[in-house]
Amino acid sequence: MEYRLIADYHTHTRYSHGKGTIEQNVIAARRRGLKRIAITDHGFNHIGIGMRLDDIDRMRREIDVLRKKYDDIEILFGVEANLISVEGDIDIPKEYIGAFDLILMGFHKAVMPYSLKDGWRLFLKNALYSVVPLCDADKLRHDNTMAMIRAMERYPIHTITHPGAKIDIDTRLLAKHAVKHKVFLEINSSHGFMTEEYVKIAMEEGACFVINSDAHTPENVGDMARGIMIAQRAGVPPDRILNSQDFLY
Repeated sequence: MEYRLIADYHTHTRYSHGKGTIEQNVIAARRRGLKRIAITDHGFNHIGIGMRLDDIDRMRREIDVLRKKYDDIEILFGVEANLISVEGDIDIPKEYIGAFDLILMGFHKAVMPYSLKDGWRLFLKNALYSVVPLCDADKLRHDNTMAMIRAMERYPIHTITHPGAKIDIDTRLLAKHAVKHKVFLEINSSHGFMTEEYVKIAMEEGACFVINSDAHTPENVGDMARGIMIAQRAGVPPDRILNSQDFLY
């Protein structure tokens, strides 16, 4: 099965955990023949590496300049927001939700939680479980999944990034709600967790996917070989992949 990918919707720059500039990412995307790139730096509660609120205007102005300079590629201003509570809160203040062209959302470990209670239920319990399995593992998995579902209900989330890579989730339940809310599930080309099994289960529920690089250096922008391999092995039709030239949904 052949995929002709024309966009990379998940890339990072020096504004968070990346190594290059926005322009360097754009240049790299053009060299790969992409028609669209999203700059999606880490959310504001990501400790030590997240964007700052005062970066928003600066990044938007920079992207506006680059859009005029490179009119052969669409440049989107996005963010990879963090899940920060069991109630589905994310680390974008409500007044800034409309500042972005698209919002990706995922779970990351080194993030400031919404409250102390969320620090325990969402972050510490998951950290402990990764070391010492807990007796209430099924409940933890359910709570993790429902937190992501509530986020999809509350915010205009475009994509769930690397689902299951850093937190145990119910893939089938998450996929059902992703379909309901028209949210894409990412097949991430950087994380080692992503499996054919997860993709197949989500596909059975009607989910649509997006294959992204999750590039943290300009050289990796548009490098989606690993994600393509996973999608191919899982048998995902090209018309179920957002950044495929054959996407029909």
